[in-house]
Amino acid sequence: MQAVQGSISHPMSARTPYRMDREGVGQIVPGTGGISYNVRIGNPAFGWAGDHIEPGVSMKISDKNKSSDNYGLGLLACIGNKAKIISGDGQGSYGYVTGTHGGIEHVIVDFEANVLEKLIIGDDILIKAFGQGLKLLDYPDIKVFNLDPNLLDKMNINQKEGYLEVGVSTVIPAHLMGSGIGASSVALGDYDITTGDQEEIERLKIDKLKLGDFVYLKDCDNTYGREFKKDAGSIGVVVHSDCIKMGHGPGVTTVMTAKDELLKPLIDQDANLINYLYD
Repeated sequence: MQAVQGSISHPMSARTPYRMDREGVGQIVPGTGGISYNVRIGNPAFGWAGDHIEPGVSMKISDKNKSSDNYGLGLLACIGNKAKIISGDGQGSYGYVTGTHGGIEHVIVDFEANVLEKLIIGDDILIKAFGQGLKLLDYPDIKVFNLDPNLLDKMNINQKEGYLEVGVSTVIPAHLMGSGIGASSVALGDYDITTGDQEEIERLKIDKLKLGDFVYLKDCDNTYGREFKKDAGSIGVVVHSDCIKMGHGPGVTTVMTAKDELLKPLIDQDANLINYLYD
C-alpha cells in the first residue's frame, strides 16, 4: 500500500469548442474533468448531454494532457481504493476510486453529494493505492489488475471447479470494443464500448448500463494488453459515460482477465460499485 496524490483537474476542451459526432456534426457539450455534481456511479451511462463524462471527481497530477507525470498515479490507483481530501473545505472527507481513464490520464473518484459541494478545482486528494500485483493463488491463470483487495471480497464471485463465476450487469461482445484496443497494458486507463450501432446496443441491452457497473467482455483477452481471443473473457467496470465520437462509448477499466473460459458471467443487476463501496 502506497500513498499517491493529485488534485482535482479542470474540465478539458479542444482549441475549438466543437466535438465531432458520428455524423460529422460539431457539438458543444461538456466533456472530461472537473467535478460532476449530478453524475455519479449508479447513474445511467447513457442519455447525458456530454461526451466521456467522468462521474464524481476527476483528478490528476499534471494538467498537461497525456503527461507521463500522471502515470504513477494512474498505474497505482485501483478501483475501490480509499481517497481522502487533504486541502480545502472538504479536508478530511473520504471517497473511493471508481476508475481510470486513458488518454486524458484521469483517476476518477466518487464522493457523496454533501462532500462534492465543499470541493473546488485544485483541491488535493491522497489515495491509499493498493491492489496492483494482486494474485488469486487458487486460480493462477486469472490475472487481476486495478482492483483493491477489499473490493474483491465484496464482489459477487462464485468459486467453481477450474473457473470463477463473476456477477456482472451485462455481457459485451468483442466486436463492440473500440478505442484503446491494442494497448500494451490494461494497468493504465480503459477502453471503450463502441455505440454507433444503436440497434445492436439496444438488442444487447447495453443502453441500460450504469456508471460503476461490472461487465463481462466476451472473447476479450486483456492479459498483456487488449485484443480479441476466442473463449477468453475479461471483467471490467464502466468508468465514464457514452460518447458522441466514432469508435467510442462507455469506458471500461479491466479488473480481471483470463484465457480459455476461466472467467464466466453471472447476470446480476446489483453488480455495481455503488452497492459494494457504500454498504
